[in-house]
Amino acid sequence: MSTADEQKRAAGEAAAALVENGMAVGLGTGSTAAWFVKALAARKLDIVGVPTSVATAELAASLGIRLGELGAVKSLDLTVDGADEIGPALSLIKGGGAALLREKLVWEASKRCVVIADAEKRVPTLGKFPLPIEVVAFGHETTALRICDALAECDLGIAPRLRLKDGAPVKTDGGNLIYDAACGRIEDPAQLADALKSVTGVVDHGLFLDLADMALVGTADGVVILEP
Repeated sequence: MSTADEQKRAAGEAAAALVENGMAVGLGTGSTAAWFVKALAARKLDIVGVPTSVATAELAASLGIRLGELGAVKSLDLTVDGADEIGPALSLIKGGGAALLREKLVWEASKRCVVIADAEKRVPTLGKFPLPIEVVAFGHETTALRICDALAECDLGIAPRLRLKDGAPVKTDGGNLIYDAACGRIEDPAQLADALKSVTGVVDHGLFLDLADMALVGTADGVVILEP
């Protein structure tokens, strides 16, 4: 498997093989998660899928997957989702698709979480991929200043940048905005996670720590299984 898309597809298909009849399954967001949703639909199992974004809901519904909402489905057996980076102990950066809040809500409601990715997503230290931070739209400029202070407390002297698309701020499915912090290296992800979470106006951040139970990573030699 020489290309990233081939590796993503292989990881998605391997994850789909973990799903059994009768399960409630969290459906992730992004290009790798889309391969999982397609492979899952092809198995034609009797399951309920809980999507993490409108885009995933539309894809799953178009493929015939029965959908439910978080809350109405009280317990999720498994969630499968992609990641922008996979670091030590399956620490993750997620949110490149601007769905990090809904993704984290679904992950935390799941008995088991499996991350899928291509080989390039594995890194020795988190931070090369800019860290997404979801904030409420009201007064977001002042929230960004407080985020700067939180980053500085963690020895990260950087300013987050508002994510734009076609010149306009990117809005999440919940109507929030995304700031991206180009940290470079995150030496202490737990410290940074706590610092960001304490900022008024920050809804959540893209550090997913102690949540993944397994990673299925597509490589040139096949799918590799990683555990914390």
